[in-house]
Amino acid sequence: MITPRQPSFSVGVEEEYLLVDRETRDLCADPPPSLMKECEELLQGQVSPEFLRAQIEIGTRVCSNIQEVRTDLTRLRSAVVEVSNRHGLAPLAASTHPYARWLDQKHTERERYDSLSSEMQAAARRLLICGMHVHVGIDDDELRIDLMNQFSYFLPHLLALSCSSPFWEGEDTGLKSYRLTVFDALPRTGLPERFVSYAEYRRHVSVMINAGLIQDATKIWWDLRPSDRYPTLEMRVTDVCTRLEDGVTLAALTVSLMRMLYRLRCANRRWRMYSPMLLMENRWRAMRYSYDEGMVDLAKGEIIPYPQLIEELIEIVSEDAEELGCLQEVLRARDMLKRGTSAHKQIEAYRQALEQGASEHEALQAVVDFLITETARID
Repeated sequence: MITPRQPSFSVGVEEEYLLVDRETRDLCADPPPSLMKECEELLQGQVSPEFLRAQIEIGTRVCSNIQEVRTDLTRLRSAVVEVSNRHGLAPLAASTHPYARWLDQKHTERERYDSLSSEMQAAARRLLICGMHVHVGIDDDELRIDLMNQFSYFLPHLLALSCSSPFWEGEDTGLKSYRLTVFDALPRTGLPERFVSYAEYRRHVSVMINAGLIQDATKIWWDLRPSDRYPTLEMRVTDVCTRLEDGVTLAALTVSLMRMLYRLRCANRRWRMYSPMLLMENRWRAMRYSYDEGMVDLAKGEIIPYPQLIEELIEIVSEDAEELGCLQEVLRARDMLKRGTSAHKQIEAYRQALEQGASEHEALQAVVDFLITETARID
């Protein structure tokens, strides 16, 4: 096996936010055009509208290390908070709104969004969800495919730490990440396919393009994919993290895991491959429980408490995180377990409000208030 030269392991992060009215706490279905214009003037190409008008997306620059990711995310998120405040709105870094209805939303009038709505119908119009994507710079085509095949094992572990979508249209769904039940209604989602080479991947994409099914590979929405626009492997499974520092930790874990897999390849080793059926069980457990009920250690064939799994994960990537200068960010995963994900904290805020005599709607508004505060918080 020929080992390609070491990738840059540069990192870029995209986050999607929901825009809420500060007074009603409901989504703003039609934000003023001036809000996006002001954001674009401030952020110079690093902000864009999303499928629904109540959403906004930011993307960092290409960052050479995790510290640059934190700096750029802080600048971008702070700017969206500041501009939104001037319009009586606030961004929520959460993958669902606690009680907004998708039927009440309006999609952004752009050709690509018009086409998506027309083709996917209600499956697309229900996409009142937000996510976080982490791009890792890997410019060798074959290496991207090889790492994609192996990295799928860790996608549920990352999802479990990111959960921020326990509510949907006013209901406590019982899931910590309801977002993926909505997104999985689209085709070409879920775990990535496996390919023996980049050429095989491109052949499959070409079949779909030539058949008129998709325009290009950007319409493949797997949890992990080779980016069609950049020389990156793009991790897409996670909910958007309400606390900025949690997103930074997930980015650090992502790039460290990819470097670990590259290091194994250099030693003529690789991560063991497991069937998609087994990987999907852990993906479901992450959606349902976050980290509360553990995951299946596929090598042992038994459910292991998540804190034990995260310690093993930290151990196997420590060398790589040290080399990448992000060990402290990786170690912060322990703090995330102690404190709880956004989903845990949202449910806690909801239940506390009910216990204090709030109505169901008032309790859901309390969740929005929590999300407004935590989204704007810069640790």
